[in-house]
Amino acid sequence: MLIPKKNRREVYKYLFKEGVLQAEKDTNLPKHPEIDVPNLHVLKLMQSFVSQELVTERFAWRHYYWFLTDKGIEYLREYLNLPSEIVPATLKKSTRPLERGPVRPERGPRRDGGFGGGREGYRSGGFGRGAPADKAGAPGAYQPQFGGGGGFGRGAAPQ
Repeated sequence: MLIPKKNRREVYKYLFKEGVLQAEKDTNLPKHPEIDVPNLHVLKLMQSFVSQELVTERFAWRHYYWFLTDKGIEYLREYLNLPSEIVPATLKKSTRPLERGPVRPERGPRRDGGFGGGREGYRSGGFGRGAPADKAGAPGAYQPQFGGGGGFGRGAAPQ
């Protein structure tokens, strides 16, 4: 697709300045939300960059997200005639300190045992499982009888 040089430069400048670029997957959008070029031009330029491995692409919820690679940074530096001191915003170090979440108070010592004094206490019952004597099998007088129906609920075999 033929893209005017002015539009190409605008997209390249924005991509190099930010280090990332996003666009909605809508080829009929008259203008990209952040750059004054048609959205179709942005999509096609980035499609070309992906094929040259100058950016990595992610797609989620009808939006493309492109991230500059080291190879892409070098290419744009050469295309835009920029010195090596200028870097994208994604590579700049933040001057503000890292913020940490709220500090939690220290916990007291752990209690021994939990529910019943460890594994044995848990397994020995007391919580609706019956007494330990209930662990025996079925009584000796129990003799289960199964009908000759095959066990699948089909009824008796035909005779």
